[in-house]
Amino acid sequence: MNLLLILGIIAIPLIAQVGISTNYSKYKKLENAKKLSGFEVARKILDKNGLEDMHIVEVRGNLTDHYDPSRKVVRLSSEIFHGETIAAAAVAAHECGHAIQDKQGYLYMRIRSIIFPVVHLANYFGYIVLFIGLLTEAFNMFALGIGLVGTGLVFQLVTLPVEFNASSRAKKELEKLKLVSKSDAIGVDKMLTSAAMTYVAGVLSSILELLRLILIFTNRRD
Repeated sequence: MNLLLILGIIAIPLIAQVGISTNYSKYKKLENAKKLSGFEVARKILDKNGLEDMHIVEVRGNLTDHYDPSRKVVRLSSEIFHGETIAAAAVAAHECGHAIQDKQGYLYMRIRSIIFPVVHLANYFGYIVLFIGLLTEAFNMFALGIGLVGTGLVFQLVTLPVEFNASSRAKKELEKLKLVSKSDAIGVDKMLTSAAMTYVAGVLSSILELLRLILIFTNRRD
């Protein structure tokens, strides 16, 4: 049983990552019909949503794109920033979706921002507490460690609606502003769906990890 859980923890995120990598590799090679770069797509979406003053910054790396809520900046990787591809349009629009969420005070985004520092610390110390509890056979401490690690799952669950909502906003903005053609929209949808599935996979993997820790706890206690 423990081996099956470990395999699931490894395999589920891996499958999801293969999905997004495959779609990204495909659609970063296909030019969008409007021949707009990721930067241009992002600029148009932000401007139309009253975010004319928000900066769009180029960053290094592959799929390192993100919205920085602390600095109010959309950061796009070089391929997305300069690329006039379907992938560039999809990713840029998604990050703008987060910027719009922030402006409108989207509830789940606010909750995620509030709990992030606490969850980050709890998750970090959780594994330390687990190790000490397992080493000393202090089962109460081991149980506490499971609880602390479990806060990471709470954060991931809150993140799911944030990501799905950002993708939904991205599709609407691209369609409303006519930034992609109907044929491009199919690729955009595949890109955004596969990206969302990585978060779903993360949740499933975390659930399996917690179940594995609980089984270790009950077996050692017995």
